[in-house]
Amino acid sequence: MDKIKLLLGDAINELKKIEENSIDLIIADPPYNLSKNYKATNDNMEFDEFINFSRSWLSESKRVLKPGGTIYVFMGMRLISYTHMIMEKELGLEFQNWITWHYTQGLGKKKNFSSRHDDILMFTKPGAKPTFNLDDIRVPQKYYRSINNMRGANPGNVWQFSHVHYSQSSRQPHPTQKPEGVMERMILSSSNENEVVLDPFSGSGTTVFVAKHTNRKAIGIDIEPSFIQETRERLDEQFNGFDSIDERMLRVPNDLNKKEIRKEYFKNHIEWFLKNHEKSLDSFIKEFIKKYDLKIDQDEREYIINISKKYNVKTKSKKKNVENHSISLF
Repeated sequence: MDKIKLLLGDAINELKKIEENSIDLIIADPPYNLSKNYKATNDNMEFDEFINFSRSWLSESKRVLKPGGTIYVFMGMRLISYTHMIMEKELGLEFQNWITWHYTQGLGKKKNFSSRHDDILMFTKPGAKPTFNLDDIRVPQKYYRSINNMRGANPGNVWQFSHVHYSQSSRQPHPTQKPEGVMERMILSSSNENEVVLDPFSGSGTTVFVAKHTNRKAIGIDIEPSFIQETRERLDEQFNGFDSIDERMLRVPNDLNKKEIRKEYFKNHIEWFLKNHEKSLDSFIKEFIKKYDLKIDQDEREYIINISKKYNVKTKSKKKNVENHSISLF
């Protein structure tokens, strides 16, 4: 198949055309039935109509998913319990996790608590061992300990990513665009390079965009022609890193006291956590220097500068001060 395939049409109809057991990972952000303006999509169904709609597209998703394949489903809190019931009790998918995406800004309310999270269901299809690449999604530890995995810790099932704000250059016209960092974590953890990722409600194209830049194949389906066209244009843009990041990825562990360990960690941190987040490199390097300024000697300073050049991060070293070996970065 083509590396990226965009299909214009109704999700259920297009899913029926896809070969059984052919998809490695599904990421679905269907309508929440909250009267959002998706142009061609009805987001104001009667309850029974919405449940039947959910049952239909989920049934087709299970059919096309490979045994052991994973499906993530975004859903608003009012209807997520019904979605969970369909997936587990009716379709026999295997429950893996209930993920909470927490964001710091949301719709303000005066007569109720303001919403500050979305929910994501994670299920797998029975019949084979699911893919879960923990090393690809770890987050840095607060403290370095030789007995721990230097690569970091499991990020857990509460994820903090900011919304894609309307002022951001990556913002698309779609009303419920999701952060690229959220999709990156799903795709890296639950699929491998060159495998097929499917988004049956591709909308702004975030899933297929992230799949492309993590070296996966992808299929995006949407019923609205303008969203398909906007996704094509987005895929043609120059890639300068994903638009969002878990802030823990910038965390510099304490207690990197040995020079050789510190040098190894500095390089590895960039490769492990920031290779798809070029805009965050400057912040990490500055924080690293700030934390370990008094420990860094001339040799280590040159090492840091050379690696920084490799990633096009501008560095400027002051004349070496015998007392503090200070470095300024901008």
